[in-house]
Amino acid sequence: MDDAASEIARLRAALAASEARAASAEADLAQVRAVVTTSEAMIRHLKLEIAKMRREQYGQSSERRTRLIDQMELQLEELEADATEDEIAAERVAAKITNVSAFERRRPARKPFPEHLPRERLVIEAPSTCTCCGSPRIVKMGEDITETLEIIPRQWKVIQT
Repeated sequence: MDDAASEIARLRAALAASEARAASAEADLAQVRAVVTTSEAMIRHLKLEIAKMRREQYGQSSERRTRLIDQMELQLEELEADATEDEIAAERVAAKITNVSAFERRRPARKPFPEHLPRERLVIEAPSTCTCCGSPRIVKMGEDITETLEIIPRQWKVIQT
């Protein structure tokens, strides 16, 4: 039995190590994709600059040149947007790997009202049958209490619903 337990522990450790390597590889891949798309955007930008300079030097009809430059600038904007999206994706993947957040219970939004205030309890009755299927088998799973503060001139009370 001891050998089986140690084998299971060894396999779990190996699985955890391989999962960590896979996550690291995924982060590296996302980073490389971001670099590649940024490089592609830079290449397109430089090609656009070269095309503008050539058109200025050798001249073409101004209307065609304007349309061509506008088209190239639109392509450049799309590539830059893709590069930004890839960088954001790489940051998200890297954040998933480095930041492991533990489960935290939701804390109440505000402090409860003081206990010395008088309380009035209003109970809203639950339905006796299911609204979807009409089944009478309804089971109480818990209750939520909402407290509101009502101001009565010179008197305070808490209403629990």
